[in-house]
Amino acid sequence: MSASTAVLKAEARLFSREPFSLFWIVAFPTVLLTILGLIPSFREPDPSLGGSRVIDLYVPVNVLLALIMAGIQALPPVLSGYRERGILRRMSTTPVRPGSLLAAQIVLHFAAALGSALLVVAVGRVVFDVALPAQLPGYLLALLLGALSALALGAAVTAVTPTTKATTVVGSVVFFPAMFLAGVWVPVQAMPDLLRDVVEYFPFGAASQALNQAAEGGWPDWAHLGVTAGWAAVLIAAAVRWFRWE
Repeated sequence: MSASTAVLKAEARLFSREPFSLFWIVAFPTVLLTILGLIPSFREPDPSLGGSRVIDLYVPVNVLLALIMAGIQALPPVLSGYRERGILRRMSTTPVRPGSLLAAQIVLHFAAALGSALLVVAVGRVVFDVALPAQLPGYLLALLLGALSALALGAAVTAVTPTTKATTVVGSVVFFPAMFLAGVWVPVQAMPDLLRDVVEYFPFGAASQALNQAAEGGWPDWAHLGVTAGWAAVLIAAAVRWFRWE
């Protein structure tokens, strides 16, 4: 077994012992979808939405919410805690490099977010008769880019904050605008035209549009995919530039 695999297995055991993180990442998006689906008017076709139902729009939104929970709320405090306790610095003196620990955390949070997204889609289909994504390759590409943006934003928050407390505060400040941009309060597709045009320039607004287009059967607009990928690249560069191991 390689050192990186051993680190991944050890971190997986620790991750599985964090019930609060697992609840917010894996269960909360589906719980929220279920609550919204219980509103009778959300299950009725809406002519202003082109005949779609509000609950149809909320499946991609809650998929994004799972990514945001993992990337912004769960990942940064873990990385910041490892750095604050000197774990990353001590690992740099051993054959196991700190990068293995960071990679393990990113893999585990991505896997949890992906599992949560699949659960949201399954509950939407089984309980509320929401159609499965009709353009699956486009949906998976938008999902991957959305996850990359969320994890990169979380890494950037960790990079620019000196302590775990500061990371938690900044993460919460970033979290609520991210939820708005993803369409948690009002789906992006139901926003006024001017507001929607602005939101589409941000990663989660663009990702929401891309996921919705793929869910309806079309290939996601390359502009939306490009905006999401561009933000991910910028945030990764910022995290690499400013991340401190000690």
